[in-house]
Amino acid sequence: MGGIVAEEGWLPVPGGTVFANIFAKQWLPSEPEAGAPLVLLHDSLGCVALWRDFPERLVRATGRRVIAYDRLGFGASSPHPGQQDVAFVTAEAQLGFAAVAEAFALKQCVLFGHSVGGAMAAACAAQWPALCVGVITESAQAFVEQCTRDGICAARDAFAEPGQMQRLERYHGDKAGWVLAAWVDTWLSEAFRHWSLAEVLPYVRCPALVLHGEHDEYGSRAQPLRYAQGIAGDTTLVLLEDCGHVPHREKPAEVLEAVSAFLRTLG
Repeated sequence: MGGIVAEEGWLPVPGGTVFANIFAKQWLPSEPEAGAPLVLLHDSLGCVALWRDFPERLVRATGRRVIAYDRLGFGASSPHPGQQDVAFVTAEAQLGFAAVAEAFALKQCVLFGHSVGGAMAAACAAQWPALCVGVITESAQAFVEQCTRDGICAARDAFAEPGQMQRLERYHGDKAGWVLAAWVDTWLSEAFRHWSLAEVLPYVRCPALVLHGEHDEYGSRAQPLRYAQGIAGDTTLVLLEDCGHVPHREKPAEVLEAVSAFLRTLG
């Protein structure tokens, strides 16, 4: 495959004001697309920039267009107007994802979500069944485990160390404090303790690929099993050995191979 063309810009938030915009970027193959584009949904501290070279590698491996965006409050998108609501996972289907679907005039797409982005991918597929022809979850949570809360507590303590917040500020600017609080305060709150996708997964009727590292510090094997057992569509579960919470960075070749094989089954 030849060169990859990258384009980026800002999209209006559905129902928002002209001052609230979402940053999005797409990578286009030089040859005609091989199938429905992939839409990437980032994790709790993530953004487009933190996908690093993975979108380009996806394009080269699959021949498909790849689109990624920063949720409201993250990366280059506008600041979030308030606190993150406990229903934020399912609400994303009518916020950032809706903006992307409209702006890019998507007829069909495959959703790829990392961590909480994987939960959002499933929620989007449930709410947009005609649009979403496939779902890929990576290190995604389907419910709140104690190990998830423990991992978040450890991360919170680490960010309290001198100089650590600069890591987030590099990608989120003056929104970094909100980004960290949105993750920590939401997941550790009593209101979120019993959150799950139990009522959502049966409405995911498209095929799904579930990726999970065997040493994921934010979720046990019970998480991918919940996706595999709960999703109504045909599901492929891949557990990656010697891998933690970020398989696309820790085991990129294995992830690209699994994704490419899954996409071939979609036609």
